[in-house]
Amino acid sequence: MRIPHIQRFLFTGLLTVFPLWLTWVVFELVLTQLSKVGAPIVDAVFNILSPLFPSSTYMIDLHWLRFALAVLLTLAVLYSLGALANRVIGKRLLAWIDSVIARIPLVQSIYGGTKKLLAVLAVKPEGAQRVVLIDFPNRDMKVIGFVTRVIREQGSGRELAAVYVPTTPNPTSGYLEIVPVELLTPTDWSVDQAMAFIISGGAVSPDQIPYSRSARTAVVPPNTDTTP
Repeated sequence: MRIPHIQRFLFTGLLTVFPLWLTWVVFELVLTQLSKVGAPIVDAVFNILSPLFPSSTYMIDLHWLRFALAVLLTLAVLYSLGALANRVIGKRLLAWIDSVIARIPLVQSIYGGTKKLLAVLAVKPEGAQRVVLIDFPNRDMKVIGFVTRVIREQGSGRELAAVYVPTTPNPTSGYLEIVPVELLTPTDWSVDQAMAFIISGGAVSPDQIPYSRSARTAVVPPNTDTTP
C-alpha cells in the first residue's frame, strides 16, 4: 500500500528539483564558457607569480579558484568592452572591426548574420509583431517563431517572412523557415515571454494562446535591410 505513496513523493520531489537542476545546468554552461575565455590569462599569471611567491604555489592546484578568477576576469572584460562600445572611440573601433571582418567572406557571413539576428531580437519594433506561430512540421501542429525580416517572392512579389524557429530547451539552435506572410499566426507575446515558453518546455505560458489564423493579415516587421 505504501508503494503508490513512494512513487508520488518521488515524482513530486523530481518536479521540485527539476527546475533548480535545469537552471543550474544552463548557469553552469554559461559559467564554463566564460571561464574558458579567461582561463589562459589566469594560468599565465599564476605561472609568473608562483616563482615569486613559492608559498602560494598550492593555489595553482585549486581548480575552483582558477575557475572563479577566470569567470570574474571575463566578466570584467565584457563590462569594459560594453563601456567602451558606448563611447565614441569604442564605436569607431567597432566600426573598424566590422570593416575588417566584412572583407573575409565566410567569417563575414557568420558574424554579420549573428549580429543582425541579435539586433533584431533585442529591439522591439513599434507597430510590428515579432513572435508568431507557424505550421510546422505539418498543418495540424504549430511552433513558435521569430520574424527576422520580410522578403518578396521573385516574379509574383508575394511577401515572405524569414522566421527563426528555436528549439527546446536550447533556443540558440533551431531552424530557419521561409513562410508566406498570410500563413503566419500572430501573437501578442513579447520575445521574453516566448523565450520563457521555449526554455521551460511549455510549462511557463499564458492561459490562452492563438492557434487558428485570424482573417486579418499578420503584422510583421518592415523590411529595413538595405543589403543588396
